[in-house]
Amino acid sequence: MPDPIELRSDNAAGAAPELLAALAAAGQGSALAYGGDDDTAALQEAVREVFEHPDAQAFPVVSGTAANAVALSALCPPWGSIVCHETAHIYVNEAGAASMFGGGAVIRGLPGDDFKLHPTDVERHLDGVNWGDPHHSQPSVISLTCPSDMGTVYSPGEVSALTSVARGRGMRAHLDGARLANAVVANACNPADLTHGAGIEVFSLGAIKNGAVSTDAIVSFDPAVNDSITYRLKRAGHVASKMRFQSAQLVAYLTDGLWLRLAGRSNEAMAALAEGLREREVDLLAPVDANMAFARVGDDVADRLEDDGLLFYRMGGGVIRLVTSFQTTLADVGEVLRRVDSALTR
Repeated sequence: MPDPIELRSDNAAGAAPELLAALAAAGQGSALAYGGDDDTAALQEAVREVFEHPDAQAFPVVSGTAANAVALSALCPPWGSIVCHETAHIYVNEAGAASMFGGGAVIRGLPGDDFKLHPTDVERHLDGVNWGDPHHSQPSVISLTCPSDMGTVYSPGEVSALTSVARGRGMRAHLDGARLANAVVANACNPADLTHGAGIEVFSLGAIKNGAVSTDAIVSFDPAVNDSITYRLKRAGHVASKMRFQSAQLVAYLTDGLWLRLAGRSNEAMAALAEGLREREVDLLAPVDANMAFARVGDDVADRLEDDGLLFYRMGGGVIRLVTSFQTTLADVGEVLRRVDSALTR
């Protein structure tokens, strides 16, 4: 079998060398536990600078699920509901973690073209709510996934339009940023433009898929929410005693635009791969805005691609998911397309 090429997930990629170096450096000497260390203090300065907000605060955690669930629990009361797209990770893939940490808060998945929420659909849903009726969960948070779980990206303007709808109903705004760096690069915008500048109050940073080792983070711009998150994280078992190993990675990640360069590599690789698939008239199910594509190739072709060493997820019905990472090179893309040619003609 030819050498395998990893396209299953950016979670399957290795760690960025710069973050491994930061991790090793954090192991020298000793430091105060539970976030009382210099690296965690430096992380706070880094998020304030990168996201251009004086009240930004970062809370390291071990997973994106933890980041989303604890953040949403701080925004949504137990009698509230969280409104998201019907394909959102918090709704489909996190086993109701936000509901558990939120004391039973309901998650409502809404339809929307290009796998994104749209203001008219959200307004229609909110118009159907029995506001003030204790028999009905009260919409409390809008949660956007950017990029979406199908790889489409919201623009800052689209985010702003949705958060404006939410604010008009007294709701808070959360962003699942599992691939936030890819979205920022795709939009060619400042990180602030896609977060607090567009009305987002709390988001997950998404470092794990982009080169970090077992560390993600919640970032909040609201001091009152920060206090709530502090206690919720401790109760959830997410305050690491040796937090410096998480924080040191995140400082390196955000310093000198490293996180955006890493994401730029994966976006560039996917752009080349998607263009090659289009040239071969492969059906792509959604716009390819960042580093993820869904291709309908048929089960026979998928079998041949697997036999040829391509690693990907099958989604059913002859559809495969392809994800590039910061480790995917343009040479890799060329080899993938060569194997696609072979699979399509055999």
